[in-house]
Amino acid sequence: MTRLTPADLEAARDRLVPDVVGDGLKVLFCGINPGLTTAATGHHFARPGNRFWPVLHLSGFTPRLMKPSEQGELPSYGLGITNVVARATARADELSAEEYREGGRLLSAKVERLRPGWLAVVGVTAYRAAFEDRKAAIGPQKRTIGDTRVWVLPNPSGLNAHWTAATMAEEFGQLRVAAAEG
Repeated sequence: MTRLTPADLEAARDRLVPDVVGDGLKVLFCGINPGLTTAATGHHFARPGNRFWPVLHLSGFTPRLMKPSEQGELPSYGLGITNVVARATARADELSAEEYREGGRLLSAKVERLRPGWLAVVGVTAYRAAFEDRKAAIGPQKRTIGDTRVWVLPNPSGLNAHWTAATMAEEFGQLRVAAAEG
């Protein structure tokens, strides 16, 4: 990956990053919002230290460790990526409660249109804010969006240090098994 300068990152603020989607998705992964590295590169979960790609592989969703720049291959595995809030920020705490709620409404409409088997929100705090569900915990949720079931996964950010790649892979793996079962 090309080395990004602070100016490159700042220029990416508020930029939108296209979703990675296709027909017949088994799982649509949903991040909180794009970080500046993601927005600067156009590749989801691109910040060094983010464990999404290694955990996706460790959990068995992909047959090999993929790079963020290979995100276009995900639909061939029945996988996609979107975000709760579309605009890029340096930190998730730059988002307002209303942005999360509006993001939840827009995400619901997107899920109703795409109809993936599962919506997997990576980050329990983002899920709680977007869907106004203060008691949500990691794991499958009672909520559905149309026929789509919902699973909350740990946030793969390197800042989420109490989850290791191995423990995250276990949780992602449980979702993979559930998605394979239909």
